[in-house]
Amino acid sequence: MTMTHHGTAGTERAGGEPESALLPPAEREEFARRLHHAVNGFVDEPRRSVEEADALFDEVFRRIGALVAEQRHGLRAPWHGEGAAAGTEDLRNVLRRYRDATERLLRL
Repeated sequence: MTMTHHGTAGTERAGGEPESALLPPAEREEFARRLHHAVNGFVDEPRRSVEEADALFDEVFRRIGALVAEQRHGLRAPWHGEGAAAGTEDLRNVLRRYRDATERLLRL
């Protein structure tokens, strides 16, 4: 964990890039490319453009939902449930991860 310019702990991607978005950069770029394509096709085929944008929105929504569910599972596993025996230091680290994950969601 590293400190961000806002004074909160954040995670970093490889190369020291701060991790702030849920989607990996390549996936974000692909979704943005597809949205751009849908918007640019509006003049020639308005209905098709809206249909593409609708389908893309649904896909992004499902993908983000899956990522959030995966994160939640990962956050809960170390301390929650039968047989979980987390010490104070473990709980402090889990709380930090919850804070970071929640802050990421609030930036959506």
